[in-house]
Amino acid sequence: MKQYGLIGFPLSHSFSKRFFTQYFADNSIDAEYLNFGISDISRLPAIIKEHPNLAGFNVTIPYKEAVIPYLDSCDAKAAAIKAVNTVKIDRTSGKISLKGFNTDLIGFRNSILPLLKPHHKKALVLGTGGASKAIVATLNDLSISTQLVSRDAKAGVSISYNQLTDAIMQECTVVVNTTPLGTYPKTETFPDIPYEYLTDKHLLFDLVYNPAVTQFLQKGADHGATTKNGSDMLELQALAAWGIWTEE
Repeated sequence: MKQYGLIGFPLSHSFSKRFFTQYFADNSIDAEYLNFGISDISRLPAIIKEHPNLAGFNVTIPYKEAVIPYLDSCDAKAAAIKAVNTVKIDRTSGKISLKGFNTDLIGFRNSILPLLKPHHKKALVLGTGGASKAIVATLNDLSISTQLVSRDAKAGVSISYNQLTDAIMQECTVVVNTTPLGTYPKTETFPDIPYEYLTDKHLLFDLVYNPAVTQFLQKGADHGATTKNGSDMLELQALAAWGIWTEE
């Protein structure tokens, strides 16, 4: 039986195992999906050695960038954004080869595209970790300019949350949360943006999908904003990953 899995830490919030287990059952696929909650990415080689039937795995917070040095290659898109969320393991040559991909690109694009309006020209991307790389690349590809926001401003890269003014919020009508804030079990947390400046012209997208309605999304909805969580993105990127794993 072939095995697939997810590496990250922590994984208590993740629906990936549930999704793939159901997908395998619905499609009569003889495969197994495992969670590898590792507190250090250096454990990855041991996991691959200990699971000779492992044919591929997904990568989540906080390892989308840290996994790259452990790979033999990346496809062009993952290499360009320097973030990987899907890895295919090739064992056919008698030697183990790992290739990285980023299916968050297609997952996010196809999830947010139906919600975009002509006035959505500029976006705030909350967080500067590996997850933000695919979001920025996708928005720029959709001709939406982006500004990264982090707890501490990084010169030439990001601004801090306390620098978000009314004028900036009115100009940037798309706000994407790529941080884990609000994720189960810490559902009381949320990004510290000035929600009072949100309007019905804003679109708030949260990569978090557990819970379905985070504090971030609820606060946006309270001000009339359009909101969407990351559940569709999760399924779309997962199906894209499955296509990569099973491609001959």
